[in-house]
Amino acid sequence: MALKETIQEFKEFAIKGNVVDMAVGVIIGGAFGKIVTSFVNDLIMPIIGKLTGGADFSQLYLPLDGNHYATLADAQAATATIAYGSFLTQVLDFLIVAIVIFAALKVLVKLKRPAAPVEEAPTTKVCPFCKSEIAIEATRCPHCTSQLEG
Repeated sequence: MALKETIQEFKEFAIKGNVVDMAVGVIIGGAFGKIVTSFVNDLIMPIIGKLTGGADFSQLYLPLDGNHYATLADAQAATATIAYGSFLTQVLDFLIVAIVIFAALKVLVKLKRPAAPVEEAPTTKVCPFCKSEIAIEATRCPHCTSQLEG
């Protein structure tokens, strides 16, 4: 009996709107992540590379044995290295992705922002004599029976 109840609880949980919405969000987020990554790698990074004179930060390294090597791959094959260029590239990629996502979210928020609420004309007013709330068209207060100005 406990297994049957557990299965029923799981069905209720899995079918809830929040779980389905979250699943859709994760899938769309993954697809959007690919778009942003392509935007950064294929459009932004070539521009940054051109501005920096074609520098490839990912090839910056420090060999721990103090020798000089022609490439990062040669240094890694010969000794332990600190590949700080790869780290710098990842930090730069992260910053660009964060800026792109921030800009995209700002646009989405502006598109999603509801229209300004329309103010409705008042339907009540306050009696100047007894301070009760009365209909705006009233010429006499139903509470204190005072004559009101037209």
